[in-house]
Amino acid sequence: MNPDEILRNKLAQLITENNMNKTSLAKKLGIDNSALSRILSGERKVTTEELNKIAIIFDVTTDYLLGKNNTPKWENKKDTTDLKKFLEDNDGTFTYGGDDLTEDEKQKLKIAMTQIFWDRHKHD
Repeated sequence: MNPDEILRNKLAQLITENNMNKTSLAKKLGIDNSALSRILSGERKVTTEELNKIAIIFDVTTDYLLGKNNTPKWENKKDTTDLKKFLEDNDGTFTYGGDDLTEDEKQKLKIAMTQIFWDRHKHD
């Protein structure tokens, strides 16, 4: 699925989950109903401003809307900064420039990130 399709699917899902009608969403976005219909059908792209408004309206991250992660919102600040959890949760899914990392590269990345963490805490 391409990013536009992901966004359309997430938006449709959020509209349904939040029992929101399209007219009220269009009004909150500052667009007319036909513009929202074209967005949902794929005939029109969402602007950056609209994407940010959608995230605010539904209290989700733009990364979630764009399919970059499956976490609609962060539960707390620790969720965004816990490197150990990040490495564990993303084991095997790292890419660079769209190319999968080799096992050796993944191991080096983990070592580098862990080293950064430990260096930081040596000064506490």
